[in-house]
Amino acid sequence: MEYEQLKEIERGERIPSGCGIAGIVNKKGNEFSGEMIISSICMMKDRGNGLGAGYAGYGIYPEFRDNWCLHIMYDQRGEKESVEEFLETRFNIVEQQPIPVKKVKSLSFVPILQRYFLDIKNDISDTLLDKEDFILETVMKINKEFKGACVFSSGKNMGVFKGVGHPDEMAEFYKIYDYRGYIWLAHNRFPTNTVGWWGGAHPFSILDWSCVHNGEISSYGINKRYLENAGYYCAFFTDTEVITYLFDLLHRKHRLNFEMCSYVLASPFWDEIEKEANVEKKRIMKLLRIVYASAMINGPFAIIVANSDTLVGMNDRLKLRPLVAGCYDDFVYVASEESAIRKICREPEDVWMPEAGEPVVVKITGK
Repeated sequence: MEYEQLKEIERGERIPSGCGIAGIVNKKGNEFSGEMIISSICMMKDRGNGLGAGYAGYGIYPEFRDNWCLHIMYDQRGEKESVEEFLETRFNIVEQQPIPVKKVKSLSFVPILQRYFLDIKNDISDTLLDKEDFILETVMKINKEFKGACVFSSGKNMGVFKGVGHPDEMAEFYKIYDYRGYIWLAHNRFPTNTVGWWGGAHPFSILDWSCVHNGEISSYGINKRYLENAGYYCAFFTDTEVITYLFDLLHRKHRLNFEMCSYVLASPFWDEIEKEANVEKKRIMKLLRIVYASAMINGPFAIIVANSDTLVGMNDRLKLRPLVAGCYDDFVYVASEESAIRKICREPEDVWMPEAGEPVVVKITGK
């Protein structure tokens, strides 16, 4: 094929900064169907290439709301048996079952997908200072030591569903329309420097955190080393994994609020900090920039992060990736494109583009 013909084909491909992300939250904590997030992310189907898509829903397991829920994918049955033996040494398995799926012809490979609802054994629980750290350590151990096993969700009353395919295929495969939740995230992937595989699809998750990301993090190496010193093992070789762990470390373990997290992850430039008129704010920004230098994220990014009571949308400090927010009644929407918001809310009360590094933070008031 001639070079000029190739150029014409490339011009017809729409890749506007790659990847599509979407998030929806009901501020009162009222559950709504997964059909809404499917419509939103599929509006941006042309931002991906079929090498990854996924969803995260909160409030989807009300009958097991007090149990830890692990979603695990396996390459083979033998590894599944080994992991289950390990889980039985630490937990009472309240319920285990295959994750419900539907056959989709376009998906050529599907791993073994299992979910476990767990209680920490009493003799272990009584000795723990922090149950969340115990779950974290369990997940890290499985992902590091059990080859062919991947824990891709580990919170309470929430779950991640992801794989290699387009967002409509993943929605049909996991039957996302059958679930109801009060927060939903979704991702449509266009991988750049990592392979497309089931564990590498988004959302990434640890405990009740989930994260979808559009961008490319050049600080991955130093972020990864920083996290490993704090007990986080990065098993998936992708920058979104470190973003997820950084939120858990900064917010849950170090008790930084989301505004301070934004000063760390999307730290303002030094000259911008010097221009800050508020003396106390300027002092805090300087301290965070110094203390958390290895946690700062370099490179273009737009992310949506959620835990059980909050949704956060945020850009890098130069806003090199698109992010739009909107609201109507008790709903707040965040997405890569305004079209993804108007697809599910034709006349929002407000639509805005968050400033570079400025987090959109939505707290649940009804839970």
